[in-house]
Amino acid sequence: MLGVKSPLNYVNALIDRSFSQPENDIAYADNALAPGAVPYEPSFTETEPDTLRFTIQPLGPGAPPIARRDDATREMRRIITPCFGKDALRWFDSRSEEWRGTSGLGWMSYGAWFGSAYDEDGLYATKIYYELLPSQIEALSPQLALTSRLVMAEMPTLYPIFTSIGCKRDLGSQRITFMHRGALNVSSMGPIMNRLGIGHQLPSLMRVVGLALGGRFEIPQGGALIGLRHTPQGVELKLEIMLASLPDLPNRFLELLRLGLTERPRQLSALDRWLAAFGVENANEQGHFSVLSVRVSPKSQASISLYVRPIEFELRDSLASGNSALGASDSLFPDNNFSTDNQSVAGNQTISGNSFA
Repeated sequence: MLGVKSPLNYVNALIDRSFSQPENDIAYADNALAPGAVPYEPSFTETEPDTLRFTIQPLGPGAPPIARRDDATREMRRIITPCFGKDALRWFDSRSEEWRGTSGLGWMSYGAWFGSAYDEDGLYATKIYYELLPSQIEALSPQLALTSRLVMAEMPTLYPIFTSIGCKRDLGSQRITFMHRGALNVSSMGPIMNRLGIGHQLPSLMRVVGLALGGRFEIPQGGALIGLRHTPQGVELKLEIMLASLPDLPNRFLELLRLGLTERPRQLSALDRWLAAFGVENANEQGHFSVLSVRVSPKSQASISLYVRPIEFELRDSLASGNSALGASDSLFPDNNFSTDNQSVAGNQTISGNSFA
C-alpha cells in the first residue's frame, strides 16, 4: 500500500533484539517512547509523504539505558556506511562523540531511541535520539549551540531534553528538542520566532494548530516540545504537541487535518494511504494519536507530521486484564498492508538538513 522496500532488509536484527520477548509480555508497556504500548512509533510527514518512518526503543524491557544508547549507536554506524557512504559516517561520528562517551552516565533514563525511514529505493534516512543535559549544549555544532543559548535566554521556560542526529542520502542534520515548562500559548512564540528570523511564519503556524485542534491555541503543561535545527534555508522550528495532554481533542481531528491539506492533493492522498495502512482512518479516539508536529522555516510555511499508536500495539487493555495484546518481533508486521515486492513492512521521524561537508 505504501510502496516502499521492506525495513527488514536493513534492521531485522535490531527488531529481533528489541522485540524478543513473548507476545503476551506486558513488560513492553514500561517504556519512555510509547508508555502503555509497544515501544514502536510510526509517523507521517507531509514533506516526505511517500516514506515509511518509525522509531523504536532498542533492546527489550529492562535493558539498561547505556545498553540502549550503545546498541542504537552501533546500529547507526553499521547502517550508515553501506547506505550513505564513509563521509556520512565521519560526519555522524563527529556530531555524536559527546553522547557516545563514558562520562556522567548515571543520569540517563532511557538512553537512546532509533529511527529510520524507507522509500521505494530502500533506506531513505536513519536517526538516533540521545538524552541531553543542559551542560552538553556546548557539544552541539557551534551554530546550533549559539541558537540554543539564544532561545533559552529569550524563553527561560524551555529545558533541553534530547538531541537527534540524522543521516540521509547526501544530507545530515542535528536537532535539539526542548520541553516547555508550563502551559504554552502558541501566540507567545512570536518574539522567539522573530529572533530566529521566522516571525513571519507565526500566522501559518497558528492557522494549522488552530484548525487541527478545533480553535485551541493553548497547550497544557507538559504538552509542548520545541525543536530547532539549522537547514540551508535557515532555522527550522518544530512544535510538537502531545495530544494525550489535551482534555478536548476534537472528534473531527482527522477531518480537520485533511481539511488543512485540501490544497495539497498529493500530501492528502498520501496521508489517507498511510492512515489506512495503520488502520486508523476511521479512528476518533485521541489515544490512537500520540503527537501532532508542525514545522516552519524562513521559506516554508507550516507543514505537519502525525505520530500514531497503532491499536494492535496498545497494551493498556492487556495491562488491565493481565494479558498482552502484542510484543514479539514477528508481530511488528502483522498484516500485508505495507507490502511491496511480496514483502511485508510496517511504519517514524524526519531526517534531513545540512550537508555532511
